[in-house]
Amino acid sequence: MAGQDPIRVLIVDDHIVVREGLATMLDAFPEFVLVGKASNGAEAVELSAELQPDVVLMDLLMPEVDGVAATRSILDGNSAIRVLALTSFAEHGMVQAALEAGATGYLLKNVSAEELAEAIRAAAVGDPTLAPEATRLLIEAATAPPALGHDLTSREREVLALMIKGLTNAQIGDQLTISASTVKNHISSILSKLHAASRTEAVALALQHKLVDST
Repeated sequence: MAGQDPIRVLIVDDHIVVREGLATMLDAFPEFVLVGKASNGAEAVELSAELQPDVVLMDLLMPEVDGVAATRSILDGNSAIRVLALTSFAEHGMVQAALEAGATGYLLKNVSAEELAEAIRAAAVGDPTLAPEATRLLIEAATAPPALGHDLTSREREVLALMIKGLTNAQIGDQLTISASTVKNHISSILSKLHAASRTEAVALALQHKLVDST
């Protein structure tokens, strides 16, 4: 945006009460102009292409096309548009998906009018805003220990899947066309990586943590 031009905002939410509430909030700030309202992601994509808003307030959980897919489509059409995810709760997968789709920020709907206004102003110039809950989830995910079995090789996962089926070392070797001693080495590595004391414990851990497709 150049100079003192108003910030053109598009509201996207499948609940009319939320849309009208956000519209009323925007009216309290003279620097914002509401250019449109959409009730789902498909409408959001169409209106964004037609109206070219500066900032889109995007709900994430909507029928037809969800907010993440809509965000991606909108930015594919015009990368200059800024999208602020505005949703009811923070869940790591949703936060990550929204940001990966190109959202400039992630806010919860319990945000105050002034906080939302600040986020819109920041988004208009490309500055990100994250709800504290979203920031916490991202930090927790980044600092969490690796998932059990993350370091299993593809061959070890194949061996583990056959272990779950109850095959002996010789039978596993026949299935994978490798020697029984090679199977034994793979199993030893599997036990080590899963911190399992026995073959039975390794199988139990694999099933519990869904480390392989056992169907």
